[in-house]
Amino acid sequence: MAYDVIIIGTGAGGGTLAHTLASAGLRLLLLERGDFLPRETENWDPSEVFVKNRYISTETWRDGAGKTFAPQVHYFVGGATKVYGASLYRLRPQDFGEIHHVDGISPAWPLDYGDFEPYYTKAEWLYQVHGNHGEDPTEGFVSKPYPWPAVSHEPRIEQLATDLRAAGYHPFHAPCGILLDEADRPRSNCIRCLWCDGYPCLVHAKSDADVLAVRPILGLPNVTLLVRAEVVKLETDGSGASVTKVIVNRDGAREEYSAPIVVVCAGAANSARLLLASANDKHPHGLANGSDQVGRNYMFHNCAAVMAVSLEPNPTTYQKTLGLNDFYFGESGYDYPMGNVQMVGKSLPPMYRGERPHETALAPEFTLEELSKHSVDFWLTTEDLPLPGNRITLGTDGMTQLSYTQTNRSEFARLFARLESVLGQIGMRAHSMLRRDYYFQQDVPIAGVAHQVGTCRFGTDPATSVLDLNCKTHELDNLYVVDTSFFPSIGAVNPGLTAMANAIRVGEHLIARIKDGA
Repeated sequence: MAYDVIIIGTGAGGGTLAHTLASAGLRLLLLERGDFLPRETENWDPSEVFVKNRYISTETWRDGAGKTFAPQVHYFVGGATKVYGASLYRLRPQDFGEIHHVDGISPAWPLDYGDFEPYYTKAEWLYQVHGNHGEDPTEGFVSKPYPWPAVSHEPRIEQLATDLRAAGYHPFHAPCGILLDEADRPRSNCIRCLWCDGYPCLVHAKSDADVLAVRPILGLPNVTLLVRAEVVKLETDGSGASVTKVIVNRDGAREEYSAPIVVVCAGAANSARLLLASANDKHPHGLANGSDQVGRNYMFHNCAAVMAVSLEPNPTTYQKTLGLNDFYFGESGYDYPMGNVQMVGKSLPPMYRGERPHETALAPEFTLEELSKHSVDFWLTTEDLPLPGNRITLGTDGMTQLSYTQTNRSEFARLFARLESVLGQIGMRAHSMLRRDYYFQQDVPIAGVAHQVGTCRFGTDPATSVLDLNCKTHELDNLYVVDTSFFPSIGAVNPGLTAMANAIRVGEHLIARIKDGA
């Protein structure tokens, strides 16, 4: 079969792009390195997910010092969205401009919030996001309401929101990507369970790229999906101006595919890796890498899960309904941004065992159960900076190497201290366990690549960017990169919705290009 477009990867970028192009009748070949994630009871087993790492790839990378580590990457139809928390935030309008941080400058994007706003709306409707626009004073203008009302707070979180408002803060209902119909619970796909953040969804009620973007188009005659099909190299014509062959390792056998348009959507690290691994005489340092920017400017947020343990029980089941951006751009007396505070999935004892094995090794199970019953769990995110030296490279043996130095750590420390102060201000200090504050903080290590962005930034200058404004590589006329690689900066909210919005934006460009015969 002849194809119009080959899409490599089926996550937030590739899956959304495929859904957009399929509706125009374009002949698509989707190449997915993994397979469909199995539906099994282990999907909701915290020991399997967080201790045994059942759904994490077994591959290894090296850090900048040459030490190997196991990246927390997931290769399935739907990509990382199969296990993400489905917190689908828009970047703030200011995030698209230049922002000064304690450790440097977050650069301006070549497009602004207004350019992305229509596509944010389309992405919110495709992914059935729940929320209330207008509650968060840092958000930009919106052209259309969310398709679903905000997910309601359970009593303990409603009390937290009430206390925050009474103290002068601006909590808002977090944008949640779950297929929940609270007005008709018997027919709702989502059962509002504990197992959403970090787990696969056993009942397919998470707004992931597999369920909402890929599966709906698989019955179309113009869409072909090949699983267990790892793309290992892209070959070009003699001039180096176009990709002519996509080389695939499929179940141990080499296969070749061709199409007028090739789109790489393998994630920031693996998209860069593929371009670097495809070096040839015309592109000796990797495809589209004449600027030496491929792989550079890797970012993945400063973030941590924080567990506040109070005397008051927290029987909440689905906890991810509240966000707080009062400190996103700093506060009076502090000129630097701090970032986003949101709720994270409820802590469970096996998660402590998996995430903090040394600290919990001697803890009896009943102690961890008590912590879980009284925990209120937050996720803190501070913006990372795009340093040229934070980059993906290939070792002589072909192994991926990630060199990374953290930035803005003092901003994150300020945000953590500020949250601690706020919780004390609203009474959690007075009612804390053992009459004192008790916080667990679990920082995300270099292996925690869920929020990876950068490596192939877009821009107008080929000397400082890899992609043009439509995410086509400057140096090849039929090669695009459509995932989080294109981000010039990362902001301080989850990047998923921006990747989805951009995929729709680029998809509409490709439809016009192909129909015009360009």
